[in-house]
Amino acid sequence: MNTEPGWYPDPYHRHQVRYWDGSSWTEHVGDDGQQGTDPVGALDKFDSAMVVDEANDTAKIRDQVTGEGWGGAGIGGTPGGGGTLFTEPVLVVNQKAKIIELANQYGVFDRDGNQIGAVNQVGQSTLKKALRLLTSVDQFLTHKMEITDRSGSVVLRLTRPAKIFKSSVVVENANGTELGRVVQKNMIGKINFELESGGQRLGAIKAENWRAWNFRIEDATGTEVARITKTWEGLAKTMFTTADNYVVQIHRRLPQPLLSLVVASALSVDTALKQDDRGLG
Repeated sequence: MNTEPGWYPDPYHRHQVRYWDGSSWTEHVGDDGQQGTDPVGALDKFDSAMVVDEANDTAKIRDQVTGEGWGGAGIGGTPGGGGTLFTEPVLVVNQKAKIIELANQYGVFDRDGNQIGAVNQVGQSTLKKALRLLTSVDQFLTHKMEITDRSGSVVLRLTRPAKIFKSSVVVENANGTELGRVVQKNMIGKINFELESGGQRLGAIKAENWRAWNFRIEDATGTEVARITKTWEGLAKTMFTTADNYVVQIHRRLPQPLLSLVVASALSVDTALKQDDRGLG
C-alpha cells in the first residue's frame, strides 16, 4: 500500500480514523477530534482472521482504471478533481476481501490510488452477524451504511429498509436529512433503479446485462452522466473471498441532490443494490 503516513478512515470501523505509519495500521485512533489508542489486534470476534487483504496496491488501482477488457475500466487520462468524493471524476471502490463477510467494508480511492473515503456497514449487532453467518435471512433485513471522507467524517448515510422483493435505498446527508431515494423498478431482466428526490425523478441506474456487472447512470433526460464498471479482483479472491471491485466514472459536474444520489448509488451498488447476486443482503 503505497500511501503516505497519516490519518485515514479506520479500516476496522471501530473509530472514525486510525493512523497509518506508511507500512501498517497503528493503535492510534481518533474520534471527534480526540485521540486515543485501540490495539489493532483486538478485532471483533466475528471478524478476526477473516480479513485477507487490508492494504490496497496503488499499481493495481491504476490498472483497474486504465486496463482494458475484464480486468479494468479502460479510462484514459482525466484531470484530478481536488481529492474529494464529490469532485473526483474517477472513484475506485474496492471491497476489503474476507473469507466470510459479516459487515461490508469498502475503501474509496482516486485514480492514482490515494484513499479519499470509505464505505462501512453500521448497526450490525452480534445477533445480526450470526444470522448473516448461519442463514440467508440477512438479505431481507434493514441495512445501514455510512460513507466517510478521507478524515473519517460522515458525508452520506444510507438505509436500505427491510425488503421482500424490490430494494430501495434512502440517502441522507450527515445530519440525517433525506436527500432522495434509489428505488428498484423491476425484478425480471436487466435491473433498473430510479433516482428520486421530493417526488421527482432525477435519473436512473441501468444494468447493461442480466448479471448486472456494469451500470449506466442517467439524468432525467436519459443522458449518461456516470458509469460503473466492475473490475476483476483476481482468481484467488473471486474463488475464495467475497471481494468486489468497481470503477466509477462521473462524466461531468452534477447539481445537487443528483450528485449525492449518484455518488451514494455508485459507492453502494454492490452492498445496497446488488446484494442478492451473492446472497449478501
